[in-house]
Amino acid sequence: MAHAAHHRMSFAEYLAIEAESPIKHEFLQGQVWATAGGSRRHGAIAANLLRLLGNQLQARPCQAHSSDVRIRVLATGLATYPDGSIICGQAELDPADERGESVTNPVVLIEVLSPSTAEYDEGEKLDHYKRIASLRHVLIAAQDERRIDVWTRGADGAWAVARQLGPGVVHLAALGADLQLDDVYRDPLA
Repeated sequence: MAHAAHHRMSFAEYLAIEAESPIKHEFLQGQVWATAGGSRRHGAIAANLLRLLGNQLQARPCQAHSSDVRIRVLATGLATYPDGSIICGQAELDPADERGESVTNPVVLIEVLSPSTAEYDEGEKLDHYKRIASLRHVLIAAQDERRIDVWTRGADGAWAVARQLGPGVVHLAALGADLQLDDVYRDPLA
């Protein structure tokens, strides 16, 4: 992995910048570079969603992926790392990515909201996602309450949103999968 260092800094300088930054950075030997990241709660919610969906997909030709997988929206050019994605069947790769690491055909995308990115995730980024032809569901999970908004593409191509609060169940018709909010928000360390 190549890292583009802007300049070398001390650990104390890094901590000061990181406290103010809307994105996470990594630090190593004075070098800092942007990376995906979030709070422990953010990570736990994303991991629970992926585990719960992955377990239900074991007998199907689908696979759950963490934020390590890059998704490319060919219609707009956006390349991004959602908190989770589900790919079914053969992964289709962006022909412009010579390394073959940008997937263009997710069926489900997952975003866990963070205070610094919520507006973007629920607005502009969602608008980009809706342009992916294969996409059937976008799950947007809150951190500060038990709430998941499920955007679903209908047979006519129109998108509709359903909000599930509290101890309810989210149904993903395209996967034939159900998510109990109590399981999604389970935190045995709390």
